[in-house]
Amino acid sequence: MRARVGDRAIVLGGSMAGLLAARVLSEAYAEVMVIDRDQLHGVTGPRRGTPQGYHAHALLARGQQVLEELFPGLTGELEAADMPMIDMGMMHWYLDGERLASARTGLVVVSTTRPTLEFHVRRRVEGLANVRFMTGFDILGPVASADRSRITGVRVYDNGEAAERLYDADLVVDTTGRGSRTPVWLDELGYGRPAEDRVKIDLSYSTCNFHLRESPLEDRLSIISLGTPNYPTGAFFGCVGGDRYALSLTRMLGAVPPADLASFRDAAAELSTSRIHEAIKDAMPEEPPVVMRFPASVRRRYERMPGFPERMIVLGDGLCSFNPIYGQGMTVAALESLALREMLSEGRAPQPLRFLEAAASIVDAPWAIAAGGDLAWPDVQGERTPEVEQANAYMGRLQLAARSDGRITAAFMRAAGLIEPPESLFAPEISALVDRYVPAHAPTGQAS
Repeated sequence: MRARVGDRAIVLGGSMAGLLAARVLSEAYAEVMVIDRDQLHGVTGPRRGTPQGYHAHALLARGQQVLEELFPGLTGELEAADMPMIDMGMMHWYLDGERLASARTGLVVVSTTRPTLEFHVRRRVEGLANVRFMTGFDILGPVASADRSRITGVRVYDNGEAAERLYDADLVVDTTGRGSRTPVWLDELGYGRPAEDRVKIDLSYSTCNFHLRESPLEDRLSIISLGTPNYPTGAFFGCVGGDRYALSLTRMLGAVPPADLASFRDAAAELSTSRIHEAIKDAMPEEPPVVMRFPASVRRRYERMPGFPERMIVLGDGLCSFNPIYGQGMTVAALESLALREMLSEGRAPQPLRFLEAAASIVDAPWAIAAGGDLAWPDVQGERTPEVEQANAYMGRLQLAARSDGRITAAFMRAAGLIEPPESLFAPEISALVDRYVPAHAPTGQAS
């Protein structure tokens, strides 16, 4: 039994990051309140607060491991609910029309929708005796001590009672996502706003769900066709439970995938692999395609601020909102929750800047992967250091070489799955394989 750190912790936001935060806080606080505008209990589909819930999501291999650690038996529960369990290296990965060599990596991930995954995790959190969900509340902002040195609670608006309420707290955790108002709140309290790193990508998603009588691939494997400057439309296609298959089409730099079914099918026919179009060309959809836009990847550098109020931290997309193509957000939030858990194990509330520094070290690797990959597109705006250009040149060769050797694919999946750091791809044994298949002077013919 862990020592109690405080009486009440309040989590702002009830999506995946909020659920993970509530899980670890439940070990250290007598009461944990999760506050959200949306109704959450029993919800299995997309909701207003998470419009991205319609679209393809990935829980990377490391994230799957963390969820199993925090919620023992969750993987088996998802599998029993007919969610495919897939080795990352056995998925059908296509790059510029060529498939990467398959490799059994042992890195198993669940293929499901974000709302379904959230439902299973939320049900586990709801089962914790000291966690209370408060839905139908608008979050107005934190309440600070007279000297503004620490946060003492939260003001909310109860939509059901049409009344403002104040809840005291020993810790407030903002998990409200990329729309987080913490920069505004900090400014109002006199701390200023955090600096931001920003990569403008103008990404758009269009997603449609289909019911297929037969799986287009053995073992209900997923197909991922990575968007590149040569093939700017990307695709994520896979079974998300039972006979239900989700297809998300992506485009960068302001190009928007179609929102009508006929054009959606036509766009699928233009992908670098014909397998996806063959699977959905005659299938009936559940609903028309749904479109979402994502203008920029944003990293807020809270850890660089000269001061931060005590008893408040930020976790999840409010810290760093990644290009969703890389599927990193939920896994990074899971790793941040472990960092929070470790600090709470010391028997005291986390020091904000210390936690934010630890979270920043977690974000470093996935940010390097995502931002570096986006900057490989010539028209994406952002700082291209010599290191980024050199890394992208090498990654272009590595991806070409991965078409020929599953060992390279396996290494790539370990880095992409956040099991190993990106530097592992530059290890002598991997770079030697890359040199064997694609010499350094050979043109890659691609920019990603």
